[in-house]
Amino acid sequence: MNNSHTLWGIHSPIWRYSALIAYLSLGVWILVWQMWLSPHPHIEAIKITLLWFLPWLLPLYGILRSRPYTHAWANFILMFYFLHALTVLYLNEGEQWLAAIELLIISISFISNIGFARTRGKELGLKLKKLSLVEKEEKARFQSTDT
Repeated sequence: MNNSHTLWGIHSPIWRYSALIAYLSLGVWILVWQMWLSPHPHIEAIKITLLWFLPWLLPLYGILRSRPYTHAWANFILMFYFLHALTVLYLNEGEQWLAAIELLIISISFISNIGFARTRGKELGLKLKKLSLVEKEEKARFQSTDT
């Protein structure tokens, strides 16, 4: 078994399915929570659900297409939901269990996205340069243009 294409001993297909299932589960959870379990008392359920759904939709195409870069930046979108879950956990005793489930789904999605992006990126030969190497290259480039 080639460990250069694994993260914590897990191959990219497992990360892929875990990331996909968790991300889709978050979409279902948003729908179920906002439409049926605890709709907003002052705003129509469909409007608030669409508002919560829009950020979730942004990386969906790339995630469905197994793009490692999209999996990586989708974690920025997940932070919106992460903050929501933490806020509800802290402030709203009546919805704490809903927020706890959201937080669990987000955590699985976040970790799986990282795992998939790293292992699939290595399989494809995508690699980020180390910061120290980038700094050396930039320093050399700027020094050569100064002379």
